[in-house]
Amino acid sequence: MSSVMPSLFMPVVLLGLAACSSPPPIHTATAVDLERFMGDWYVIANIPTWIERDAHNAVESYRLAQDGTVATTFSFRQGSFDGDLKTYHPTGYVLDRESNAVWGMQFFWPIQADYRIVFLDESYSQTVIGRTARDYVWLMARTPEIPDSDYQRFLTLIAQEGYDVSKVRKVPQRWR
Repeated sequence: MSSVMPSLFMPVVLLGLAACSSPPPIHTATAVDLERFMGDWYVIANIPTWIERDAHNAVESYRLAQDGTVATTFSFRQGSFDGDLKTYHPTGYVLDRESNAVWGMQFFWPIQADYRIVFLDESYSQTVIGRTARDYVWLMARTPEIPDSDYQRFLTLIAQEGYDVSKVRKVPQRWR
């Protein structure tokens, strides 16, 4: 019986260790000027959450509140450009005050979702938001369209951060 126990025990231990392993840390922007980051961001592409799977004209807007939180409005049209307007108001909490690149985003109390500014260009016109779990990602810009060369560059960056880019989908944007 004692020789059987180690052979049954080892796979269970290895399975447990594999479940506990976490992906390497996700990279974040080194410094984010929160005031410059505030405003409207068009969601160009994402690995969508269940809420935004069929979103059109998706926009995330940020405003610094007096208490240091980030008042957020996320709005989009459901299912088509003429679909129902959906609007959510999560609150952002800057968790890393040294870089301002790591936030908690709270849609409902008490849970804060991981929110990390992975990339932000110098002009504050394009950004990539990610999560340590690599389950969701958002490519956003100050304009509803970006050049295809930029989009391809961001797909490469997203892949380098450990995401499955086959799950990334463009968000339809039409503002005419």
